[in-house]
Amino acid sequence: MASQNPADWYESKPVLEKVKVRSNWGLTLFSVLLFALSFLYLFADELDFIFYLVLVLFLHESGHYLLMKLFNYQDLRMLFIPLMGAFVQGSKKHYSQKESFLVIVAGPFPGVVFGLILLFLANQYQQTWLLELSFLFLFLNVINLLPIDPLDGGQLFKLFVRQKRDLFLLLFALLSSLLMISVGYLIDSWILLAFGLLMSFKVRSFQRNYQLRQILDQQGIDYELNYEDLSDQDYHRLKTVILEENPKLKSMHDAHGAAVQEVVASHVNAVLSVPITRDASLLFRILLVCSWLLLISLPVFLLIGPFLDFTWYFETL
Repeated sequence: MASQNPADWYESKPVLEKVKVRSNWGLTLFSVLLFALSFLYLFADELDFIFYLVLVLFLHESGHYLLMKLFNYQDLRMLFIPLMGAFVQGSKKHYSQKESFLVIVAGPFPGVVFGLILLFLANQYQQTWLLELSFLFLFLNVINLLPIDPLDGGQLFKLFVRQKRDLFLLLFALLSSLLMISVGYLIDSWILLAFGLLMSFKVRSFQRNYQLRQILDQQGIDYELNYEDLSDQDYHRLKTVILEENPKLKSMHDAHGAAVQEVVASHVNAVLSVPITRDASLLFRILLVCSWLLLISLPVFLLIGPFLDFTWYFETL
């Protein structure tokens, strides 16, 4: 007798093969070398600066890496990007808001604290190299705490959003893109301009997802889950909406059928929102915000206030 379960009426969703990425420290070291050489090409006489820059970025990213390792993230790797920066990549099937907060702050929070300690030591013992290293620690990590996507501060800010999250992410990405392009133009920085232009592509992606998810909300289709947890019935419903909203993809699907199933499945996967367990207490979030504001303002307060005397440094120069 044929099954009467409506879920059995739909053909099985395509299997999306996940690319397995293993932690490869050889690749990390190679990326560090390329990063250093790219800066060496522009700043041939600044070997000290390049060494300090690599050290600061490595320690910053190591903070993210260690916390992700502690919280059992999979497919972890650290890479440096020539002339830009560095990042740590990893993933989980289900995310915890509290763990995500800690992973994000594990880079800039210790970086600012290290910078402050080095600042006092440099001023105490009047060591030029120590002062320059402390400035780099403070500058890179304080900048990273600003609430601009894709900086750590931007990631923190996004984690606080719950209501109308997609609309907020769209507006946040748009403002971040415009800000980076404007600042890059004003200070004549092609790197910031490039980041801003790259962010504009992310804005378009957020816009498409926002429009699609509005339709999914209207039709009562759940999209806050992993692809592996998606039922064949819900996959078919998601696929129908996506094809209706993407005429080019629909024409490819109608013309080639099974040959483009994986392409369609990847579009379905892109619309899904990875579930996040909201387990961060109100007290935890308040302490986090207070620490965040303190670590942004304290270095500025110390550097421009009358508390530290850097006359010896300028005399050395």
